[in-house]
Amino acid sequence: MSTQRRATLRIQGTVQGVSYRESARQEALRLGLSGWVRNRSDGSVEATVEGEPGVLEDFIRWCHTGPRMARVTDVARTDGQASGEFRTFTVERTS
Repeated sequence: MSTQRRATLRIQGTVQGVSYRESARQEALRLGLSGWVRNRSDGSVEATVEGEPGVLEDFIRWCHTGPRMARVTDVARTDGQASGEFRTFTVERTS
């Protein structure tokens, strides 16, 4: 039985044009997580990330701050069971 979990995040604030997605990708890879991150047309950033619960929480804490130029005002999350569909962590196209 896998202990992997999934979190879908919506990050709001000054999060586009400040290297948020690439920084999130680097942080997720450093932590050994898989999934994706992308800009949304409304100015927010969305991410789906899978991994061990403790490491997942480390990533979510990072998302509340992001890279140096970001100004995060809110991180909404939805939790679920990991699907195992991701091999790595990627930056996706804007939705």
